Amino acid sequence: MAEETRSAVAQPTEHSSGTDRPDRSTERRPPRPGGPGGGREGGRKFFRRKKVCKFCVEKIAAINYKDVRLLAGFVAESGKIVPRRLTGVCTPHQRRLSLAIKQARNIALLPFSGRAS
Repeated sequence: MAEETRSAVAQPTEHSSGTDRPDRSTERRPPRPGGPGGGREGGRKFFRRKKVCKFCVEKIAAINYKDVRLLAGFVAESGKIVPRRLTGVCTPHQRRLSLAIKQARNIALLPFSGRAS
């Protein structure tokens, strides 16, 4: 009888990997609430509108570095150029915009950094 218990203890089980954690390959988690589109309460899904390029919509051909009011909308408070994914500007216009912002910074129309606090 003692031999039977020793042999049972010495042989590892099939799903054991030497740790005390249970095997999770067969165990399934329930899906997270909300799913794609966010976990909003109240049953309404959050709808994010597709961003469109301001320059394409308004048919602005050239982005002028002297137009500080326009360029300031694409610069964050910290002084960084706001990325495409936040502004919705298309790739060619984002390239021209960043060049115009850099030119405006060089001739002191726009600050290189935000205000010191």
